[in-house]
Amino acid sequence: MLEFVGRDNCACDGVSRRNFLRIGGLAAGGLTLADQLGWRTMAADSTKDRTCKAVIQVWLAGGPSHIDMYDLKPQAPAEFRGEFKEIDTNVPGIRISEHLPIQAQCFDKLSVVRSGTHTNAGHGMGSQWMLTGWQPTIEVNDNIFPACGSVVSRVNGANEPGLPAYVNLPRRLGLGNAAYLGASFNPFAPEDDPNQPGFNVRTLKLPGRVPMDRLNRRRELLADVDSIRRDIDTKGDLVGLDKFYRDALEMITNEKALRAFDIHREDPKLRDQYGRNDLGQSCLLARRLVEAGVTYITIQAGGGWDTHGDNFAQLKNNLLPKYDRAVASLVSDLHARGLQDNVLVMTFGEFGRTPRINGGAGRDHWPGAMSVLYAGGGLKMGQMVGTTDTRAEYPTSKPATPGCLLSTMYHALGIDYHHAFFDQARRPVPILNEGRPVEDLI
Repeated sequence: MLEFVGRDNCACDGVSRRNFLRIGGLAAGGLTLADQLGWRTMAADSTKDRTCKAVIQVWLAGGPSHIDMYDLKPQAPAEFRGEFKEIDTNVPGIRISEHLPIQAQCFDKLSVVRSGTHTNAGHGMGSQWMLTGWQPTIEVNDNIFPACGSVVSRVNGANEPGLPAYVNLPRRLGLGNAAYLGASFNPFAPEDDPNQPGFNVRTLKLPGRVPMDRLNRRRELLADVDSIRRDIDTKGDLVGLDKFYRDALEMITNEKALRAFDIHREDPKLRDQYGRNDLGQSCLLARRLVEAGVTYITIQAGGGWDTHGDNFAQLKNNLLPKYDRAVASLVSDLHARGLQDNVLVMTFGEFGRTPRINGGAGRDHWPGAMSVLYAGGGLKMGQMVGTTDTRAEYPTSKPATPGCLLSTMYHALGIDYHHAFFDQARRPVPILNEGRPVEDLI
């Protein structure tokens, strides 16, 4: 329910305690529209003529097994190398897992950094580090630092008015929020599986009980929002709320966003090519959204990658086939539409997996080494960057920290990753406090 604050009965903090205007369908209630819709169009502060204009980030939550995907060690002892074999790719000299055959045939359009590394083996803290570029010092359930999608939303805004800058698919990512940047830079999410026949974005539809003329009358009350004291809100949820509501109204009163999210407009054969599952259809929907003007999309779908037990069965029977097909189809589709330089695709999780196989035929958490895939965005493709030791435990060349991996993305978008924002205490906090772009990719 989208709600606006009325004029009368204000408490000492200046916020009315009643007389809320309810438009419906866009938020859970009160002043929580920012938490539901989470976007605001802003003028770009970055380089105007940047080639890369959008990012699709596939978040492999749980930690994908680098040694079974892109960094196999066939000469290692059996308790390390596992049961998977290498296959050739279409780039001479580069070999990857036998369970990524579609990516192998389009590897000239991909690059993998095999030397990603950090030092935190916890899911929450590792995720914060990889999604923000900052190492957290405590375990929390929400962002201490803004997720990279929120940073891009704040700096570059949406590529097309009337669309959100930052989207999560198919649902909100637990650690994908804006922190001190303010809730208006949290992600928008459909909260529905695009693989379902009845998929729709309910928050983009005006409830039948609210006719358009009534909505237009209520629009006039937006002026009341201007009188709210923004300085009472330590989280920044009310900062810019007047424009935020106007953007929300624009989104539900035009067809642009609704068309962009309508995956049913896609050719069924193309949908089959991506894979009829939540990951495949989320990747296809992401391509629709960046084509329409969304700037940053994070996808978490396809199953959990936390393979403590039955690692090889989980990978070969479920995780890798869906991932292989979805990512290869996304990259090929972007090329077919001439968008390969305009859109950067990235795939990674919070860490890799232990090279040593445990007693349950699984692999445990391992931040010492991980593989990160890039495609497009004007970066150099068709290469493996960095190496790890004979057991894929640690980098032996070109180590890449989370700051390196994310600054590569910011560089592609024309964003100065040294730029500083102010947190709630008005202290300057740079986008990243370490790292530089991976030279081999730029």
